[in-house]
Amino acid sequence: MGRDKALLEIDGTPLWRRQRDVLVRAGATEIFLSARADQPWAHEPEVAKNFTAIVRDSTPDAGPLAGLSAALVRAAHPHLAVLAIDLPKMNAGWFASLVAECAPAVGCVGRHAGCEKFFEPLAAIYPRELAQPAAAALARGEFSLQQFLSAAVAAGKMHVREITAAETLRFENWNAPASLPRRE
Repeated sequence: MGRDKALLEIDGTPLWRRQRDVLVRAGATEIFLSARADQPWAHEPEVAKNFTAIVRDSTPDAGPLAGLSAALVRAAHPHLAVLAIDLPKMNAGWFASLVAECAPAVGCVGRHAGCEKFFEPLAAIYPRELAQPAAAALARGEFSLQQFLSAAVAAGKMHVREITAAETLRFENWNAPASLPRRE
């Protein structure tokens, strides 16, 4: 990308604030920002005051599973909603549909229809009970969220919600400059 996606804007609103607002509208009351040490913007008072805490990866250079692991350990509530910064079309309704399918100690993740093992792990709800399995996977050097979710589904800790064709647009991400909106 060449720049921090969290600072990209939609209608004058940076993505970090937009995603935080989606979670607030979805009913989240404890909201963490997962940020690396080399992201100084995340520590600016204007940003930090909008979050319960800034969370650092539990294992450096281990990808999103490390951020998930750190947040699960820190969470005070039974479930943790995760929303990637680069999913600008995601909305609170998606999380409401996931919450409806959660149960005590069981979270919910979307999966694309016809793709048995292609989950959308960064717009999902995880139970705190996955904190220890996440830490164990990291300790073994297993950083894949897809593998982690396959194991969690098999263990009955995550319910799968099939993503409809109409919902796939919510999962378009901003991973390259070509995917950004053009300014005229």
